Amino acid sequence: MTTDVTPELTEAIQRGYDQRDRANMAPTIAYFQALLAEHPDHPVLVYEVGGAYDTAGQEQTARGYYERALALGLDGDVLRRCLCQYASTLKWLGELDESLAVLDRARREFPDSDSVRVFRALTLNDAQRPDEAVAELLTVVTGHAEVTDLGRWAVGLRGLAQWLADGRPE
Repeated sequence: MTTDVTPELTEAIQRGYDQRDRANMAPTIAYFQALLAEHPDHPVLVYEVGGAYDTAGQEQTARGYYERALALGLDGDVLRRCLCQYASTLKWLGELDESLAVLDRARREFPDSDSVRVFRALTLNDAQRPDEAVAELLTVVTGHAEVTDLGRWAVGLRGLAQWLADGRPE
C-alpha cells in the first residue's frame, strides 16, 4: 500500500474541497467515497472521507475513518491534521481524556504546531481546565508577537502562560 499522494491525486482532493458546500456535505462525502473506491485503503483518502463526515457533523462516523487512516499510516502534515481533527471529534463526542491523549501525541510529534496547541486549548477548556487552556492560547499568541501589537508585553504574557500551566504556584 502506498501513502504517496501523486500530483493527480492532489488535484482530485483539491477538486473535492473546491466543490464543497458546508451546508450540504452529502455530495462531498460521495465524491471522496468514490475517490477512495478508486484507491482502496489509501490512508490520505481515508482521512479525507473522515474529514467530510466530520464537517457534516457526523462525528461518530468520522471517528472510524480517522482511526482507520491512522492505523494505515500517515506522516508529515497530513498526520498532524488528522490528529487535530480526530482529537476535535473525540472532544465533540465527550471523550475529553482520549482527545487530550491524541493531542499529547500530536504535541510530541509536532512540538512547534500552533494548530495542535489551539485544539488542545479547546479540549482543555471543555475539560474544565481553563487556566491550562488560556496558557496554551497565550503560548500561541506570544509566539507570534511580531505580528501583533503585544510588543513588550509578550515576555510577561509568556511568563503568565507558564504560571497558569504550572497551576498558579505561589
